[in-house]
This record gives sequence, structure tokens and C-alpha cells, in this order.
Amino acid sequence: MAERFGGKYSPQGSQSGHTPMQSPFRAQGSDGQWRTTVLFLSAFLFLFPAFGDGPRDLLFGLLAGGALILAAWLTREGIKAEAEYNTRTLARRPALPRKLFGAAITGIALFLGGMTAGIGLIYPALFALVGAGLHLGAFGLDPMRDKGMEGIDAFQTGRVAHAVEEGEGYLAGMTDAILRAGDRSLEKRVDQFTAQARKLFRTIEADPGDLTAARKYMSVYLMGARDATIKFADHYAQTRDASARADYEALLTDLETTFAEKSTAFLSNNRTDLDVEISVLRDRLKFDH
Repeated sequence: MAERFGGKYSPQGSQSGHTPMQSPFRAQGSDGQWRTTVLFLSAFLFLFPAFGDGPRDLLFGLLAGGALILAAWLTREGIKAEAEYNTRTLARRPALPRKLFGAAITGIALFLGGMTAGIGLIYPALFALVGAGLHLGAFGLDPMRDKGMEGIDAFQTGRVAHAVEEGEGYLAGMTDAILRAGDRSLEKRVDQFTAQARKLFRTIEADPGDLTAARKYMSVYLMGARDATIKFADHYAQTRDASARADYEALLTDLETTFAEKSTAFLSNNRTDLDVEISVLRDRLKFDH
């Protein structure tokens, strides 16, 4: 992805009748989730038996179980990062190769677990090598190269990366906030909006020259959308106010339409009147109850 890695998805529809849009991060990152869950659960094979042994075996068992939990978490984050990388036109390789680290820590966990059997060092070392190899076979390596950046000005791509990173932060804030509303259909509705917003991100990554005009939509609109979502979620969780819900869904529809129109405008290099709606939408994004 054309941003620094660090960071989050499959809606089916909404009550407002919009065509469902699938979040690519969730769709592509879901395939390996059950495998990381198996890796996580395997930690208990070392944790539970450890409490029935002596102090030495208890220590090795706890270390092995904890290492497997860490490996599972790193691997899951690596899968998410790879899914983001794969969806983007311009993409930087992850700064931290999480899946590779997960494989190494899995090997360390199996070495420590083998030490509890009192069979010397050779077999635990073999367990470690086989375990790390199986991990790499199951999950693969992290992306190791930047994608789509050959011959592109590094300063310009850096500006795009920062803008997209900022926009993704606002979208993540919306996704986290709407969970507090406790309404699955609203979560899908926000997912639908974030998928539309990411289309604009992809457009800007493909043509960084549009960044100056697009940044207003990626910052002003999305920051306001995040703040509105936080206010709405807190209010709706307490009151289940149907009127507030209708207003919020209407706001998402307006924003979604705006992002769709701007994506089309940027693609056609039609930048006329791109700033017309800023002041109007700023007022709507206050979303006071």
C-alpha cells in the first residue's frame, strides 16, 4: 500500500437499500484467520501441562506458550498488512515483516517446548526448524518489495503515502466508533462508505498529481465523518434514537455520493468546482443532537 504499514474488513447490504460493497481488507485478510486461530490455540498445549511439572519445565512451558501466542498475533497482523498491500496500486513493503517474525518465534516456541521433554538440544532444534518451515509454508512470506513505484518521484509518493495514511486513520476511527452503537447493519453501512472512500485513495495513488485537490476530501470530510460517527454512536447506544439514525445514514449517503463523484472527476481530470461543497458539508458534519 502507498503508506507506511502499521496497520484494519464483508458487508452484505444495508437497511437504506444501497448496493453492498465489500471491504477488500476484510475479504482478503480473512482466508488465513482460521489458521492463525489454530496457531493461537496450540499454545495451550504447552501452557496447561506446564503447571503439572517442576519449576524448570513450568518456565519452559510458559515461555513456549507465550511465544506461540505472540507468533499467532504477529502472523495475523502480517496477513492484514499483506491484504492492504495487495489492494493498493502503489504499495510500500511492510517496515516489519510480521509473518517472517512469526515463523521465527514459532520455531523458538517449539525449541522451548522440546526442552521440557529432556531430550537434549538436537531434537528441539529440529522441532524449531520444522515448525518455522511449516509456518512459512502455511502463511508465506511478507511482501518484500515496494509495488508500482518504479520511476515515480519519491517526494510525491511520500506525500501521497502520508495523505492516505491520514485518511485510513479516520476510516479506522469510524469503524471502531460505530461498534459502540451495537448495530450490525450500521457497521455494514460504515463498511460500505469506507470502501467508497478507498476508491478515491486508489485514484490518487494512480495519479499523485491530483493530491492537492483531493486532500480536502481525504482530511476535512473524513475527519468530520469520524467525529460525527463518534457522536452518533455514543448517542444511539444510549437512546436508540430512530431520527438520529436516519440523519446519520443520510449523512453517510451524502458523503458516499461525494466521494464517488470526486473519484470520477479526478479520473477524468475534471477539477472544476471541486471545492464548492466544502463549507456546506462542514456544517452537516457537525452532527449536533
